Amino acid sequence: MVSRVLVVLRTAVLLIAPVTAGLLLTTPSGLALHSASAYTMFTVAVVHMVVAAVLWRRGGSSQPVRWAALFLGLTLAQVALGIAGWKVVHVPLGVLMFGLSLVQLSQNRNTVNA
Repeated sequence: MVSRVLVVLRTAVLLIAPVTAGLLLTTPSGLALHSASAYTMFTVAVVHMVVAAVLWRRGGSSQPVRWAALFLGLTLAQVALGIAGWKVVHVPLGVLMFGLSLVQLSQNRNTVNA
């Protein structure tokens, strides 16, 4: 259950990120908001990784650990690309992350719950 909540939260944060990116381009407070969404995504990715690993060690499936590790790696890459200003890779990677998050969210409940 906790793992599913984290997947839903991650998907919501990934939905909000492009909104804050638009604000980044149009308002003075946009940078702070987009930065906050990046910190939130990083926090959710780390917490999800820890929770998935604990559930796996308690006898759950390893599939959620793979998803969590994938998103932690993609999040780190996304942050690095954003800081470097490589929008040409940063934007498509964000779209890919949102799509993958939707795929995981739509998968069988047993896969998500560990």
